[in-house]
Amino acid sequence: MLGPTKDEAELVARAKTDPVAFGALYERYIKPIYNYIYYRTGNAQDAEDLTAQVFQRARQHLPNYTERGVPFSAWLYRIAHNAVANWHRDEGRRQALPLDSVTVSDLQAEAPEETVEERRERELLLRALRRLSGERQQLIILKFVEQRSNAEIGVIMNRSEGAIKSLYHRTLLTLRDELTRLESSVAPAETNGKLSFLNLFTRKSKGNSHHD
Repeated sequence: MLGPTKDEAELVARAKTDPVAFGALYERYIKPIYNYIYYRTGNAQDAEDLTAQVFQRARQHLPNYTERGVPFSAWLYRIAHNAVANWHRDEGRRQALPLDSVTVSDLQAEAPEETVEERRERELLLRALRRLSGERQQLIILKFVEQRSNAEIGVIMNRSEGAIKSLYHRTLLTLRDELTRLESSVAPAETNGKLSFLNLFTRKSKGNSHHD
């Protein structure tokens, strides 16, 4: 089910007039919102400031919030997305994620037995990701780090769920091409000629198929 849980819906309704209930929402969502903003800005101080702005705006506009069949967090991510877009525009910064900060555990936390070869493959994957547009990097972060559903990502990025699915598949194809180019530019021993790009994502997303 993509919509909010009964508990969340009740908490959001109370938070419109009860500061304590809003505080509970803040505690529930501050970490993922901060992480999202940090990945988009690459600066801890700016991420803290923008996160504070997001919750200030959420508190201000919450009385007018209407549940639309997606989790409340999707609304918060949308506010965060707009805050980051304004930050980039105001500061004239290049809209790219600090993917060096996306650790191995972020992209595949369930693989503690990862080999040296697999780690090299992952490093090559991150290099390929950094070559994507900011929009496509954002999609990858939301999908694989934040583990958001296509419906939530659509709300955040102001696109339909179908458009997100299409963009996702095009992004994977682009990544495959980037990896092919990168693989041809490194020594064969670094990848052993067997870069398992699709497997890197398949292993991560197997347990999250309900998000699609």
